Amino acid sequence: MIDTHIHILPGLDDGAKDIKHSLEMARMAVQDGITSVVATPHVLTGAYDNSKENILSAVKDLNQLLKAEKIPLKILPGAEYYLEHDLPQRLAEGKLLTINNTGYLLIELPAAFVPDYSDQIFYELQLQGVIPIIAHAERNHELSLKSDLLEKFIARGALVQITAGSITGLFGKETKKVACNLLSKGLAHLIVSDAHSCHRRVPVLSKARDEAEVNFGTDYARSLVDENPNAIITGDLLKPKKPHQSSWIKFKNCLGL
Repeated sequence: MIDTHIHILPGLDDGAKDIKHSLEMARMAVQDGITSVVATPHVLTGAYDNSKENILSAVKDLNQLLKAEKIPLKILPGAEYYLEHDLPQRLAEGKLLTINNTGYLLIELPAAFVPDYSDQIFYELQLQGVIPIIAHAERNHELSLKSDLLEKFIARGALVQITAGSITGLFGKETKKVACNLLSKGLAHLIVSDAHSCHRRVPVLSKARDEAEVNFGTDYARSLVDENPNAIITGDLLKPKKPHQSSWIKFKNCLGL
């Protein structure tokens, strides 16, 4: 499995506090069957001013340490960019770090709403050959109420991540309901850990994958943690699969009803 959203780099944001925590997260990921992760520290002006250069340097250092510690996990470079007006300009200036230097960029929307300029920013990024990936869409309040809005973003080329913990119930019943709804409609392209530690939000994908597999089919579930993330880290064109026999019954099964 490949995790395309994890806060494993030490001391860069609210994820791993130090190298000890980074190593603990790496070991947990390997134990779960994860072979590669995309390190995605927050980038938000004035709060997390992580530059492309310091992220790349941190990725290099952690990979070297993992090799020395004989931990078989590969760290790939990336970042989680908060939606800001100047993202297209910063991309044009070479300041943004796409996922593993490919044509995919991870973007975090505000938790409560979808800014009215989101569509324009996505469009301007796509004009530069970059596909936006919407982080934890199921945890955005407006998107949770308006799946049709998310469908419009997807129709225009955006991709969607769902946090593993949302599927397994970590964020509560309502968030799980939204996650299951998106999965049942085939509106999710990636399951990610969005791990920040080894305690609450952890670097584990297998539980969410297994639940998605039972409710929405093996091919679809596996594509969310294997085929699709592999296409993204290699810069290939993603060919989304659809859930098997997506129905209200499957949706209710996911909710445990």
